[in-house]
Amino acid sequence: MNTTEHELTDALNTLEWLVAMGATDAVGDAPVDRTTPVEKSAATAVENRENAQPSPQGQMTTPSAAPSTIIEAKSQKAPVVVDESAYEAAKGAKTVEELYDAVQAFEGCSLKRTANTTVFADGNPNAPVMIIGEAPGADEDRTGVPFEGESGQLLNRMLKAAGWSRGEDTYLTYVVPWRPLGNRTPNAQEIALCQPFLTRHIELAKPKVLILLGSVSAQSVLGVKDGISKVRGKWHDHQKGDETIQAMAMFHPSYLLRQPRQKALAWKDLLEIKAKLGQSAQE
Repeated sequence: MNTTEHELTDALNTLEWLVAMGATDAVGDAPVDRTTPVEKSAATAVENRENAQPSPQGQMTTPSAAPSTIIEAKSQKAPVVVDESAYEAAKGAKTVEELYDAVQAFEGCSLKRTANTTVFADGNPNAPVMIIGEAPGADEDRTGVPFEGESGQLLNRMLKAAGWSRGEDTYLTYVVPWRPLGNRTPNAQEIALCQPFLTRHIELAKPKVLILLGSVSAQSVLGVKDGISKVRGKWHDHQKGDETIQAMAMFHPSYLLRQPRQKALAWKDLLEIKAKLGQSAQE
């Protein structure tokens, strides 16, 4: 039976998806079709019922308690571990360049071991506007430049519409500088490990205004628990030593690609930021 072009395309797409999810190594000699649902046989169901034992409350339970143990473990949030070496490394950086070297040398976050590169920043570190996103995606992980993919192209158009040059008027970075496999949201532990570097980054850049793209960025910088829909469009104070930086949370460009009707709100937020900086928006 000859393999059709359609089948080859499907196979290639599947392989690309597996690589994106981090499955880069084969663990068996023979291929396994894991797309076919596996149904529990009637014999297995009968055997489970026969082996079930009454609990003290009179309910039937299976001999193994492993599934419930796993569920219970998953329902409990693991404590966030603070890495003191990250604080020391970040504190010791006196310039943005030194901070970059400190981030490059930091080995405390597991994301670094699966990422292709460290995505530190782009733009002008002396710009009045600092834009903070969540974490790099596949495009950024490949190039090492923040906001390079489709959402980055939209962000570029937004900045241009506001009359800003990405390379001169803005400075872009992330909460986490390494891509989580599968483009998942970084977890609380990963965010906490990278937090000292982000805090120091803001201190060294000294922007007049922070733009926080998406819930993760807003929650990490502002310490709030609400989602982006509740915190966007409002000015928030970010304390930097004895100084206070004004911060505005906005919808992430990737969200705007999925919900284009929300672009009007994003434009409204940009106008608010322009007004705060004493600038007029480009028509």
